[in-house]
Amino acid sequence: MQLTNRRTIAVPRNLGTLLLAFWLIAVGTVSLLSLGSPVLSAVLNLLAVFAGVMLLLERR
Repeated sequence: MQLTNRRTIAVPRNLGTLLLAFWLIAVGTVSLLSLGSPVLSAVLNLLAVFAGVMLLLERR
């Protein structure tokens, strides 16, 4: 008996661009409102790295 009912997650083709847009908005808002914390900086840095990786993978 084989299970053929597999679920896949549909990833948008422009995920890197969407993440980059979100990162730019978040960084702009943080600097405009003078919000700053080490945790927030770490999250934004991770988001930037992930967006960059996704943009590179989209070029394939």
